[in-house]
Amino acid sequence: MKGILKIYHPEETLKYNIKNTYCKAVYSNQQHFLEVEVITDESLDHVDDDSLQYNYPQLAFKIYDFPIESDEISGKTINVDDTVDEIYTEADLYCDDDAVLYGSELIFSDDEQGDLQVIWKGEIDDFYTRSDTPLPFRLKCSLKPDEILIDEE
Repeated sequence: MKGILKIYHPEETLKYNIKNTYCKAVYSNQQHFLEVEVITDESLDHVDDDSLQYNYPQLAFKIYDFPIESDEISGKTINVDDTVDEIYTEADLYCDDDAVLYGSELIFSDDEQGDLQVIWKGEIDDFYTRSDTPLPFRLKCSLKPDEILIDEE
């Protein structure tokens, strides 16, 4: 498991295991841009049958084309706030429903093994019960590259 996402709904804390992560600082036209993608596992083995999470078994959170000062992000805290003119974040619910992320704060650091990790905090629209109050979330995951083993025969 690469990490966990928790969405703090008033009725229950929804927990998603992280399956895939992607993070890169891209240099384009003399400017650095941050790209982050976190995709949850769609397994519901750890979820009760009557959980709100059953309607949304998988989520993806993304940040794309967000300008940053340099390609070195370890040890940095990056705040991403979308505006009417500039949208940098996306929440994919893998269905026809939509949700918006608000006030994203990403804290990048190195873990004990020296691999990059991120803690991402913010709020997301209440796509579970459609209340007007956004739900706080916290995500922590490793951004360590997967090792691909190739059998040599």
